[in-house]
Amino acid sequence: MKPTLDVAIEHATLVRGPAERVFDAFATAEGLDAWFTSGTSLEPHPGGAFTWRWKEWGPDRVTTTSRGEVVAIERPERFVFLWESGNETRTRVEISFEAVADGTVVRLRETGYADTPRGRRAFMNCASGWGEALTLAKFYVEHEIRY
Repeated sequence: MKPTLDVAIEHATLVRGPAERVFDAFATAEGLDAWFTSGTSLEPHPGGAFTWRWKEWGPDRVTTTSRGEVVAIERPERFVFLWESGNETRTRVEISFEAVADGTVVRLRETGYADTPRGRRAFMNCASGWGEALTLAKFYVEHEIRY
């Protein structure tokens, strides 16, 4: 087993919407396809498999797929999964959804990147990618803006 980086990707944002709606945007295939992916499948239970698909995504028009496994799914508080993130090993993503007076605070934490050149490159790409994803989810929930 490769050694892993001793740092985590961490992001947080306030989404002005109910926790159930914000949770569904991240933890259901329909929700993800509304703002982030194209043709996602997701089995919403611990041990369930998922496949995220992107078609002509972003400025480089990337078409790719990533697979993973649901670790925990507790609507509307928490979604945890292991996935392929361009790293040599699967990483662990924990997303929490906290209802507050103004909406929902989304906190994301990802760990498990290999301490290798490829792992560090994947860490940097996903650190910025998750920031973009949280912003896109916020725009979707708050303003119905779809990718």
